[in-house]
Amino acid sequence: MAGARLADFDLSPFPRRHVAVKEAVFPFARFPGVDVILGPEMRSTGEVMGIDKDFARAFLKSQIAAGTILPESGLVFVSVRDSDKAAIMPVVRDLVALGFEIIATRGTAGFLAEHGMKVRLVNKVAEGRPHIVDLLKDGEIDLMFNTTSGSQSLSDSFEIRRSALTMGTPYYTTLAGARAAVMALYASQRGMLEVAPLQSYSDNTG
Repeated sequence: MAGARLADFDLSPFPRRHVAVKEAVFPFARFPGVDVILGPEMRSTGEVMGIDKDFARAFLKSQIAAGTILPESGLVFVSVRDSDKAAIMPVVRDLVALGFEIIATRGTAGFLAEHGMKVRLVNKVAEGRPHIVDLLKDGEIDLMFNTTSGSQSLSDSFEIRRSALTMGTPYYTTLAGARAAVMALYASQRGMLEVAPLQSYSDNTG
């Protein structure tokens, strides 16, 4: 924008002692029938920031600022696409270690059970009641991880994501989001968050 490369400026690097996480705020709740899956056409209505000495606490602050309150315990619904099943296992192990109970649809539940994880089975909407949307609407789900791919899979899981939004259930639709949420849960259990003036993060004299 300045018409020159960054290398052309006399910039002096200095060690940074903080991490800042920016979180977009989307108006999904205002528009019935809109899917919460992000696409290239999405535009946020605002942004918030969490800042702290490490990523986990900064991410936790960003979620609180965006209105997402992560639970301290409870039931976590996990349903991920086939390509994410192996990668979601460490996330699920961490959730169990934190004291959460896991519930999943047939494909994800079977995969997790095959790898020695304790998991409850719940029906998809098309498989009959009681199904996952029933549990969401009854307030039984405290946190949700749902990744999907393909038009049919997106359509099939739309009601799940929409119900989570309506009920105010924290949800993450990417593997990276799920990992970050678990890191934030660990940070939350380690103690109270601290608040510091912005100037303290740029003060490099200490």
